[in-house]
Amino acid sequence: MPDGALPEIDFHHFSALDIRSGVVRTASPFPEARKPAIKLEVDFGPEIGVRQSSAQLTRHYRPEELVGTEVLAVVNLPPRRVAGFRSEVLILGMINPQVPGEVVLVRPDRTGTRGWRLG
Repeated sequence: MPDGALPEIDFHHFSALDIRSGVVRTASPFPEARKPAIKLEVDFGPEIGVRQSSAQLTRHYRPEELVGTEVLAVVNLPPRRVAGFRSEVLILGMINPQVPGEVVLVRPDRTGTRGWRLG
């Protein structure tokens, strides 16, 4: 296994993750968070609904430019409290191994996928 790689998992573990596409409805600064973050409200369509998340995206994104964009998120993890805020989904991003605060969103390359499941 290469340095830094995680151990293999059974495909069943991966398929248990519900990863969906959603559209950011609102985004605002989150100065109360310990690490720089943005509060997001994301619409995942009628099956999942609207969920909120705290995402560490401040290095490359401003809140106002995230509104209307599609993102991918894990929607079936238990909620977490971040500085008193209920974060209900995990927004997916690529993390620079040299600069852990540098995150780039993982998102569909086509619009109109709201609610679609990663498969």
